[in-house]
Amino acid sequence: MTLPTPARLRALLAQLENGLLEREAAARLALLAGLAGEHVLLIGPPGTAKSELARRLHRCFTGGPYFERLLTRFSTPEELFGPLSLKALEDDRYERLTSGFLPAAGIAFLDEVFKANSAILNALLTLLNEREFDNGSGRVRTPLVCVVAASNELPTDDALLAFFDRFLLRVAVAPVADASFTALLTLAPSKCTQLSDPMSRAELGAIAGAAAAVRVDDEALAACKVLRQWLAVRGQPLSDRRWRLWIRLMRLAAATEGRDHIDALDLWLAPYVAAATPAEAPALADWFERELMQAVPQTAPWLTHAVDAFERQLEIEQSARNDVDADNTAGKLSLARAIGGDGRAGEADGDGDRGGTADSGMLRMLSATLEAQLRRRYSPLHIAARLAQIDELLAHSALQQHEAADRAARLAAALESRIWLPPALAGRLLDAHAQTLAVLDALLARLQSARSGFAALPVGEGMPANASASASAPAAVAIDKQTA
Repeated sequence: MTLPTPARLRALLAQLENGLLEREAAARLALLAGLAGEHVLLIGPPGTAKSELARRLHRCFTGGPYFERLLTRFSTPEELFGPLSLKALEDDRYERLTSGFLPAAGIAFLDEVFKANSAILNALLTLLNEREFDNGSGRVRTPLVCVVAASNELPTDDALLAFFDRFLLRVAVAPVADASFTALLTLAPSKCTQLSDPMSRAELGAIAGAAAAVRVDDEALAACKVLRQWLAVRGQPLSDRRWRLWIRLMRLAAATEGRDHIDALDLWLAPYVAAATPAEAPALADWFERELMQAVPQTAPWLTHAVDAFERQLEIEQSARNDVDADNTAGKLSLARAIGGDGRAGEADGDGDRGGTADSGMLRMLSATLEAQLRRRYSPLHIAARLAQIDELLAHSALQQHEAADRAARLAAALESRIWLPPALAGRLLDAHAQTLAVLDALLARLQSARSGFAALPVGEGMPANASASASAPAAVAIDKQTA
């Protein structure tokens, strides 16, 4: 049996998600859990499509009926596992008729699962973990693929912790946000139809076999060790069993995506596996995005400071005046401006002659010449020193830009093959790198502009010996590297 293609899995996901607003992560995790034979706990208020997701998940698989039940503290084992067989009792056997009940189901939805009594929970433990059910004096194998459980609240009784741990994936669901409210109100009624091309039991076996051959690379091992320490510091350790199940789940995700190894990007599952409560999930998501993937927009503070410093220095040197004969030149410039007035000196005289216009033009040319004479001149050595310092910074910054662009390109290439990672998360990871590149591009453009400004400074070659042209290289522009 060959593995299902990524295109087929994407098509199945599209059908599963259709019309379920803001449920991309929940739908992906539910289908991934079903393929892996794991269980999912949906945590959230009523009316958030938890049961609808479970019903759709059932239609993704062949074999085994669907079972759904709302549990209360008054629920009896008969409601889940079937009534006692009267015929078996006649033969002194304590057996249940399980057809149509949980032991015969492929996909099951248990609502308000933590409200069940201990008699039900104890029987569920074996069923969920080992896919077996004690019926009378024998233990029978069940066709159970996945249980989707739902709850409005988390268990507070320590006796429920073992049962709570049976759900490898825990997903918080909430009412749709304001941005999706209009879409919610205008949704067409959904039709309960069989999803096209569902997964067969043989295909599930092929997927499991392929997953067993997936290796855990050094990058993923290092990331798991870092996460383990991070969790230990916060008093949120994971059990050895849970780590093993998580690795198996990541192997299966890699196999279905056509990869032969697990990498650090696969730890996007951390908020759903390592968080014991929904309140812990945001911190784990932040750890994955910021610390592990370094998907944080970089502001490049040191480069920003350097660009600011060069721009300030350029402004100083562009506005600097000649010290030699500055008073004399400034006086001539003032006289020229006074003679030129506001441009009306060339108006027609009483005879209608406008010959003064030529004089005005000459005065403007004289004013521009005197203005240029006031500007300080710089030696080629001075300008070359400024350009050399900027070029050094440009080369260093261009290397950083190249590395940032390479990281962004490698991430984009890796995300193209990911089926299970939610699109919203992929978008955030890519946007962070795009913002960093935009910052670097803008800073490099400013630095290039500053370089052009230094290159255009007036050169003092051929000036008289008493001119103020610099005869030596200037001190380098000071850059505070503590801001790096």
